[in-house]
Amino acid sequence: MNIQSTLFISALGLSALPLAQAGEFEDFGRVTRVHPRVEQIRQPREECRTEYVQVPVQQPSQARSAGGSIIGGIAGALIGNQVGGGNGRAAATAAGAIAGAVVGDRIDNDGRVVNQAPMVQEQAVRQCRIVEAYESRTTGYDVTYEYRGHSYTTLMARDPGQRVRLRISVEPEQYQ
Repeated sequence: MNIQSTLFISALGLSALPLAQAGEFEDFGRVTRVHPRVEQIRQPREECRTEYVQVPVQQPSQARSAGGSIIGGIAGALIGNQVGGGNGRAAATAAGAIAGAVVGDRIDNDGRVVNQAPMVQEQAVRQCRIVEAYESRTTGYDVTYEYRGHSYTTLMARDPGQRVRLRISVEPEQYQ
């Protein structure tokens, strides 16, 4: 080895001497076990579904008119009165009045029926309710590691992997 190399190594060693005397340094420990801490957190949520129900539909008002029956009844009675004589005339008048009222009603109301079946329509009904739900969250990790023959356990925010970085602090004992 030449003199320059020797001087350089000596200078490097002397400059590192204060670091060897430092009270704090970093090292690594071997991780032996990692166990996540899991917490169950209550998270109520709304659950909805849509059902289809049959509801009656309001039909437009179709009021039946009585005018056709009245006019038809009078016309039928007049025609029936022209037929027959005596009691037969009275019967023909009554029959003409009834027949005329029926024909007049059908003509006036276009054959509309009074008691129509009610119309129904499907309508969507949304029903919602609050359901208790639980969510699992990892709040940290219990990490067990070995360092220089001793086993230590600590809580960490994340999984450190196979080894854990340690900050080693050296202090003299106060009460010797």
